[in-house]
Amino acid sequence: MSVPAQFEFFVDPNRCIGCQSCVAACSECDTHKGHSMIHLQYVQRPISVQTVPVVCMHCDSPTCAEVCPADAIKRTDDGVVQTARKPRCIACNNCVLACPFGVPKMEVEYSLMMKCDMCYDRTSVGSKPMCASVCPSGALYYGTRDEIERARPRSEPVNKFRFGNQIITTKVNMMVPRDSTMQHIDGQHIDVTAAMHEEPVNPSGMLENVFDEIG
Repeated sequence: MSVPAQFEFFVDPNRCIGCQSCVAACSECDTHKGHSMIHLQYVQRPISVQTVPVVCMHCDSPTCAEVCPADAIKRTDDGVVQTARKPRCIACNNCVLACPFGVPKMEVEYSLMMKCDMCYDRTSVGSKPMCASVCPSGALYYGTRDEIERARPRSEPVNKFRFGNQIITTKVNMMVPRDSTMQHIDGQHIDVTAAMHEEPVNPSGMLENVFDEIG
């Protein structure tokens, strides 16, 4: 009997057109109570209108949960790191400061950290996250690895990242050009293809390099 293909989340910054569809759709997710948990950011805003969607990367060893003194942030068995639990969250901002991807946001009105939980009410029953279901350009994609590799042969999914000496593996994949080169904080250049098998990618400056490839 064949094993069903596993669905994964992919972010392709090259394809973002800044339409805000993902932001609007995210606010409709039942678990967010009208708040959008996706952030649309500008890359080099003074000189470009290029945008990129920022979602929780759902780390295998989430730093946000590791630094939470109240044990308010939980990771599900299938790898989704959830918003802080309101009865336990003490609004200390440790998670906001610790996340290497800059994802958690403190909602002062509720004294609660809220962030992307990959629309767990939907993905846990086999549906797409709201943002991926409405993205017109495919910058946010939810499907199998085989599907996206066939559809985008010039790009490659990466889910290992380096921050200084720390290596982080994530549930969410970042799509990068196959022939792109990345720069580490220590100044060493690595090839993304090699990074898939040998070394993790450092996202510091990664988006600028990605957009340079299409600039």
